[in-house]
Amino acid sequence: MLILGIETTCDETAAAVVSRSDDGRGRILSNIVLSQISEHAEFGGVVPEIAARAHVEALDRIIAKAMSEAQISFEALDGVAAAAGPGLIGGVIVGLTTAKAIALAHDKPLLAVNHLEAHALTARLTDATAFPYCLFLASGGHTQILGVRGVGDYLRLGGTVDDAIGEAFDKTAKLLGLGYPGGPLVEKEAARGDGERFVLPRPMTGRRDADFSFSGLKTALRLEAEKIAPLSDEDVADLCASFQQAVVDVVKDRLRNGLRLFRLRIGTPNALVCAGGVAANQAIRKVLHRVAFEVGTELVAPPPALCTDNAAMIAWAGAERLVLGLTDPLDIAPRARWPLDHVAKSEKTAER
Repeated sequence: MLILGIETTCDETAAAVVSRSDDGRGRILSNIVLSQISEHAEFGGVVPEIAARAHVEALDRIIAKAMSEAQISFEALDGVAAAAGPGLIGGVIVGLTTAKAIALAHDKPLLAVNHLEAHALTARLTDATAFPYCLFLASGGHTQILGVRGVGDYLRLGGTVDDAIGEAFDKTAKLLGLGYPGGPLVEKEAARGDGERFVLPRPMTGRRDADFSFSGLKTALRLEAEKIAPLSDEDVADLCASFQQAVVDVVKDRLRNGLRLFRLRIGTPNALVCAGGVAANQAIRKVLHRVAFEVGTELVAPPPALCTDNAAMIAWAGAERLVLGLTDPLDIAPRARWPLDHVAKSEKTAER
């Protein structure tokens, strides 16, 4: 099975071709990602209008490159998958409309993929991870703990009540004048700082649920920075280290609860899986290994290039759905919001 995947939900224009064998194994034949970081850097974040325009200008070229690298024709495809949400609606429209045009022109099934489901299923592409498993999804727009029981079968165990974890990193970087994207820059500064200098809160820790909150931590950091302004290089490093340590402590506590809830509601997980750009943070990755070890399971962490937004994960999710006959009509609408635990319902509707 050969699937073309298209990803345009935020600031990466991406296309990929993935194959899925009869035994369920996946192989990436091409995976092209064009980042828009330089276009958005001066604004300190993604500007939706600029992102959508950049997708329009680049997508045809990126698709052509992906098909060329995979050395296949459109006629050889078994389906065309595109991220239909959630995301910046202008970008989602660009990718989904392009996928519809290709599917219509070449008489191929359309697979309107939930971007979060693509993250959730990436471990099956890279490691053939068996269901069920516990997913920690941490990115600029999402922070969730999910029970992944099957394709289209997700149980939300916890999520953020305000900022996503990646958003908190980006806003911290902006507050401290580090630039964009903020996550890697905060991590770099934290590596040379003192994580115990500033006493910052650990929101939600100690609660019986598995939810997250980062707005209070972000506010506390701002207040500490204002107390000692103007900031020296050492101050910035110590603030970043203290912030990152607080995040790590929160993740550890919340994940322990998430895995406890997983066992109560689903059973024994086959793995703890991490996905999303924040999963590349080495301090967070270290605590994920520790929590997985504590509960006697393995940590499955796809390569960093497949943790951040990419089209290989979209193509793979499309392949997983196509095997089950879950295709979509050409009039399916793009969505700015699309919670992962609503995917099963929408797929059943599409199937009818």
